[in-house]
Amino acid sequence: MIAAVLKAARGEGLMQRALRASTLNVFGFGAQQVLRLGSNLILTRLLFPEAFGVMAMVSVFLTGLAMFSDVGVSPAIMHSKRGDDPDFLNTAWTIQIIRGFALWGVACALAWPISLYFGEPDLVHYLPVAALTLVIEGFVTTREDTANRHLRAGRLTVLGLAIQLAGLIVAVGLAWWLRSVWALVLSGLFSSLLKLVLFDLFLPGLHNRLRWETVAVHELIQFGKWIFLSTVCGFVINQADKVVIGGYLSTAEFGIYNIGYFWASFPLLLGVAVVPKLMLPLYRDSPPAASAENFVRLARVRRLVTGGLLGLNALVAIFGVTIIMALYDPRYLAAGGVVTLIAVAQIPALIGLSYDQAALAVGDSRRFFAFVAVRAVLIVAALVIGTSLAGLPGALIGQGLAYLAAYPVLIWLARNKGAWDPRHDLRFALIGALLGAVALWVNWGAIIALDKG
Repeated sequence: MIAAVLKAARGEGLMQRALRASTLNVFGFGAQQVLRLGSNLILTRLLFPEAFGVMAMVSVFLTGLAMFSDVGVSPAIMHSKRGDDPDFLNTAWTIQIIRGFALWGVACALAWPISLYFGEPDLVHYLPVAALTLVIEGFVTTREDTANRHLRAGRLTVLGLAIQLAGLIVAVGLAWWLRSVWALVLSGLFSSLLKLVLFDLFLPGLHNRLRWETVAVHELIQFGKWIFLSTVCGFVINQADKVVIGGYLSTAEFGIYNIGYFWASFPLLLGVAVVPKLMLPLYRDSPPAASAENFVRLARVRRLVTGGLLGLNALVAIFGVTIIMALYDPRYLAAGGVVTLIAVAQIPALIGLSYDQAALAVGDSRRFFAFVAVRAVLIVAALVIGTSLAGLPGALIGQGLAYLAAYPVLIWLARNKGAWDPRHDLRFALIGALLGAVALWVNWGAIIALDKG
């Protein structure tokens, strides 16, 4: 069987490259999460729960800035017929640089109001320094996007792991020395600088130069205007829980919540990291509406992706409480119930994860935005209502219901591109419901304790 897999992975055909790229991406993501776990376990002993709460606030703000200004450069390079054109790539790189400096200015201006919202005065100092990562990221070469466009993931994987490992060592060293949030802020800056240098030195391809081609700018804006709106909604989907829940919990409780989120979100983050890189090129070069053969081929890939992610999610949901008890000191035990609830709530999102790239593959960023916008509105409403009715458990349960409520819009998107597979969805919905029920039953005591807390 191993020989058959190796044989299938050889060659330069689309499916062979997709298999190699997806395997490398999964391996790279998994290895990075192992390193993150090691860092997390060490840092929770060197620092204190409030430090993770404050850093989560910094992360939410910077992520929001980045997503509220995303013009879709990376997906545009992946999708565009000019994705290998030096003028197009250099123009995209120039836009990234301008955006990075603009975001740093906004971060400096908003640092004080954000510190008032979260009730953490020290954010006035942390945010402007941490936001320098946005300036640095603007200079990162477009060769990263070119490698993803052509499903060349090997060197990206090695470099990503090197950056992660170096960042871990620096974070632990700074935490041991400073014993403050500055350890996390400064290690983030170091990792961004290292990425800039290593990608420029070791990724093959175009060496970017400043360029402003009007035709390329027009194409990027036309495609990117819907991506911009989609990423605004994406921020709401991915960070609304931290914004809403962060205002509900104390800083220490928020730090514990983020420990739980770190574990529970692993399967979904893996899917978000790997699926677009895998499915967008497949949808682009093998559209499901073009032939029955294409549909069957894509359905087979989709089954493997969903099955793998659901299996991983089940392990996290069922054994999350045990993992927290085994790895963390008593200050963090409440994170166990958070792991189970978040993992169960994300099951509907995992099942539909491989559909939305069908729209981006053909440049239909408007339909992609419509789906993301509906999901964002539903999630915010569910978080607010759930928190007001039942606190933290209500917020997390509400998220799962919001994912379910957005499913009809996902069908609308997938059917339009000939990608919808109802048998896939029904099969994995039943499996997911069973696994979720088992996880809730096994960990019901920890979940009840959350409500009491």
